[in-house]
Amino acid sequence: MGNPLQDQLLKAGLASKKQARKAEHEKRISRKQNNTNSPAVVSNKAREEQAAKDLRNRELNRERAGETRLREQKAQVKQLIETNRLPQDGRGEPYHFAEQNKIKRIFVSEEMGDQLSRGQLAIVRLGSGYEVVPAKAARQIASRDKGAVVVFHEKP
Repeated sequence: MGNPLQDQLLKAGLASKKQARKAEHEKRISRKQNNTNSPAVVSNKAREEQAAKDLRNRELNRERAGETRLREQKAQVKQLIETNRLPQDGRGEPYHFAEQNKIKRIFVSEEMGDQLSRGQLAIVRLGSGYEVVPAKAARQIASRDKGAVVVFHEKP
């Protein structure tokens, strides 16, 4: 029932029964204290891990919300362009404009060319092409995505 080493010490007379009981009692008390301390240590670690996990989740949610907001803005810009674009005249005069250090051209009627130069119309990018939209729509598009508006001679 007891420890074989403890039994040998008792038989040899090197230890008394009182000392053996005291050692057993101290062993039981230390085991009990270790068990009560370890859940507290574990719970502290668990709290720290949970806090770190919550922080990571909040950061990921913030990033996802930002990406969602960008997608929504791009969809709004696309819808604004598609609903407000004016028909282009393939037989009209070319209107030249600069974009990213390159000269581009779009064919518009003579009247549309005058309106573009006066700031009543604007040229915006839709996918890989360009569209002409009224100034009001161009302001709405610029408020959502400044990069979509290519040419807009707005008066301050």
